[in-house]
Amino acid sequence: MSRPAQKPELLAPAGDFEKLKTAVHYGADAVYLGDSRFSLRAMTGNFDADGIAGAIAWCRERGVKTYVTANIFPHNEDIPALRQHIGLLGELKPDAVVVSDAGTVGVIKEVAPRLPFHISTQANITNWMSARFWQDLGASRIVLARELSLKEIRDIRQKATLELEAFVHGSICISYSGRCYLSSFMADRSANSGECTNSCRWNYYLVEEKRPGEYFPIMEDDRGTYVMSSRDLCTIEHVPELIEAGIDSFKIEGRMKGINYVGGVVKSYREAIDSHFAGDSGPVSQDRWLRELDMVSSRGYTQGMYFSRPDSNDYNFDKSSYRMSHDLVGVVKEIVDGYAVILLKSKLSIGDTIEFLSRGAGDSRVVLTEMVDEEGVQKTLGKNTEIVRIPVPPYVRPNDLIRREKVAHAA
Repeated sequence: MSRPAQKPELLAPAGDFEKLKTAVHYGADAVYLGDSRFSLRAMTGNFDADGIAGAIAWCRERGVKTYVTANIFPHNEDIPALRQHIGLLGELKPDAVVVSDAGTVGVIKEVAPRLPFHISTQANITNWMSARFWQDLGASRIVLARELSLKEIRDIRQKATLELEAFVHGSICISYSGRCYLSSFMADRSANSGECTNSCRWNYYLVEEKRPGEYFPIMEDDRGTYVMSSRDLCTIEHVPELIEAGIDSFKIEGRMKGINYVGGVVKSYREAIDSHFAGDSGPVSQDRWLRELDMVSSRGYTQGMYFSRPDSNDYNFDKSSYRMSHDLVGVVKEIVDGYAVILLKSKLSIGDTIEFLSRGAGDSRVVLTEMVDEEGVQKTLGKNTEIVRIPVPPYVRPNDLIRREKVAHAA
């Protein structure tokens, strides 16, 4: 059942309220968040019942959809609390709840039958028969397994009518659709209950039974070992192909990441999607988006499995693992007479070259020539958590982030 390409929803992570506001500020159409008891990101700030209610109301006022994750694999002892939680969500009316477990679907049908639900990537949906199964059970959307190619997604789109959501950016778990038990064995924390310790990204060596103390890299070349460390997914150069495949929602991974990551990634994909439908995307724009994505924390980038199966180019060879070209300097709280009131997140000095992360702005690098404190006293150095005022270009808005290249901050 072919259909014309539609502008996909841009779905962003909201690990806490600050990240939620950042995501919406930079153009997210929807956010996903969760209660740590029922979410697969138990170690983020997360939301309690009052926080979820506040987030839903805040987003609704701004025309942004809210999806609440309840995608743990519950055990018998979890069912009473889960039933209570689903009942609460039925009252709060988020746009959907995201689940993995068939039993949780049963709880929804029993306790909150009008509550829309999406099926998480944890359900490992890799074929159109599975898509139709969940469609017939009442799901309004499925989050596709990350192991699918674009061709497979197009086939599913032709044979199922429910919405398709797919990851377009962020960390990739080395286990099949994230269903990993390594963290449970290594650190007594279950990834399937939201407590993953990222054990797959630790450094590992092989020890032969009769040679204790002799450590051999599990797999090695001149750049290091990489058996379980995938690069991060990045599809910014392939937004048109993803749209043409029929994906309804572009999902960004990262509820455990900071506002620098959330703002930069959401901004880049917002502009890429809008530019495609405006017919004005091109190599220059893609280069700018790639540069901005290099500013945020990543383990290097891969296109995942959308175009081919993974090979050695999809692994992270850098033992230092994470990389980023820029630090977060501060957040614009308000604009007054051409000056921005900044809450600093790190040191800032006169003479620093800073960049404003502003939607629609091109090269936003400026050299800082003036800075005053809250009393209007001139400063040459501002410190973390201080409030300062600096002159800004006219395109800068409240809630914009400010960055500085790491090399420039080395001194």
